[in-house]
Amino acid sequence: MKSLLPALLLAALALPAAAQELDATRIADTVQVLSSDFFEGRAPGTVGDERTVGYLIGQFQALGLAPGGKDGSWTQPAPLLHTKLGEPKTLGVTLGDQTRSWERGKQVYVSTLRPSDRAVIEHAPLVFVGYGVNAPERKWDDFKGVDLKGKVAVFLVNDPDFEAAKGEAVAGRFGGKTMTYYGRWTYKYEEASRRGAIGALIVHDTPGAGYGWNVVTSPQGENYDIVRAPDKLTSLVLQGWIEGQAATTLFADAGLDLAALRKQARRPDFHPVVLKGATFSADIPVAHEVVESHNVLAKIPGSERPDEIVFYGAHWDAYGKGPADAHGNTIRRGANDDGLGVAALLEIARTFKAQPAPKRSIVFGVWTAEERGLLGSEAYALDPAYPMDKTVANLTIDILQTAGKARDVILVGAGQDTLEDDLARFAKAQDRTVTPEGLPERGLFYRADHFSFAKRGVPVLLMMGIAGASDLVDGGRAAGQKWVDDYTGHCYHQPCDAYGPEWNLDGAVQDIGLMLDIGRDLANSSRWPEWKAGSEFKAIREKSAAARL
Repeated sequence: MKSLLPALLLAALALPAAAQELDATRIADTVQVLSSDFFEGRAPGTVGDERTVGYLIGQFQALGLAPGGKDGSWTQPAPLLHTKLGEPKTLGVTLGDQTRSWERGKQVYVSTLRPSDRAVIEHAPLVFVGYGVNAPERKWDDFKGVDLKGKVAVFLVNDPDFEAAKGEAVAGRFGGKTMTYYGRWTYKYEEASRRGAIGALIVHDTPGAGYGWNVVTSPQGENYDIVRAPDKLTSLVLQGWIEGQAATTLFADAGLDLAALRKQARRPDFHPVVLKGATFSADIPVAHEVVESHNVLAKIPGSERPDEIVFYGAHWDAYGKGPADAHGNTIRRGANDDGLGVAALLEIARTFKAQPAPKRSIVFGVWTAEERGLLGSEAYALDPAYPMDKTVANLTIDILQTAGKARDVILVGAGQDTLEDDLARFAKAQDRTVTPEGLPERGLFYRADHFSFAKRGVPVLLMMGIAGASDLVDGGRAAGQKWVDDYTGHCYHQPCDAYGPEWNLDGAVQDIGLMLDIGRDLANSSRWPEWKAGSEFKAIREKSAAARL
């Protein structure tokens, strides 16, 4: 692959700004460059980071775009806190006069987002808070005013109605099997911190989490966050998970039946339960550092309403170098995740520049540290270059299927906002239909960079090829499922996520075309997409309605 790099770089830089419509060859060339040895897996804070950012700036410049950051900059700093736990001196629970040590990775998995040399919790009371949901719009409050300061909150994963049987009062209140934001582990940690808890532990179960215990423990005590001011740090000294059987045993030792409490937690009159006589303790060394990284921002100014922004996003980072695979490969190239998404953005930018300037501005955000927790896009959302209330929509591309043309397109987050109606309209123009994501209980809608915008009320649309089995022209849905299974089962976040001759980008070009058409339509209209009734983000957007009149 090294031998391809000089020629591909020169070819990409030589392309005129006035390019033709979407072209699979150009997209493939960009993917091959970004996933080459030269970029070393594009990990934040590495030489691969510097090379990737420089390459992206050069591409946008060659296409004739303007810098999109504040003060005419191409980049936005995104300093990251990197923490890694050492060997625990103490880790476990005490019940009465008996102390039970837990082994990290077996009974419990924890990490920290505080830049301290040690993570210390001394005999903190444990409080079971059910699903830990505070959702006034759904008339649901699991906390009932309980004081969590200095305590460890224990949660169930997913939503209150995830396991609800037909006829239960909660059934359907949180979307049934479709996960809402309240079901995400990130929300639960945030809510525990807002209430002053010193720790937060989620009871793991594979159906509710959407992945096994091996996935929970895979970061090996590492974590990342954006660098925050001291008064903005989380209150959580430690956050993590309790293995399912270990949780059942802990509750039983405290005289509680976890299975029965699961049922109680599905009732709106549930009240938090103290694990009487049980406390949690930990004393773990922490290595921490600040890693410098950057987002890349580029724009095409609008001709009539430049303050109204149609925003495209993808993430440039991957997992860098890691342990060798069976073939001795150590670079986790991220060709599809998300080199292909970045290539799509560059191709969309090329196409826009070949046409008359849009009425609204088009901004492209290429984010760092998505793989570390959507941190680059979150850093932008905390200090946006363009007001969120005047951002029309965020259109994010993160993984596309590479198995050829499809009769349908996969919708992530059905029922959230009116951009799904736009997707259906433009898909019909391609003689395609819309298929809802295959496993909505996994909460993919909350696991890509568009979510940093959704939390601020901006309507969003995510194109993600692993969200369901496409109905492929060649092989139907069975072939689509085989592609998903092969990619997620073998190459997702692994060295084999590399470009290969087997890639067929015809379907990816279809999906990129949909995002181009939707963005082009928005950029040349005066309409504002809206959140649908029942979305947890509708009220946020409505607060800034006056700014869009």
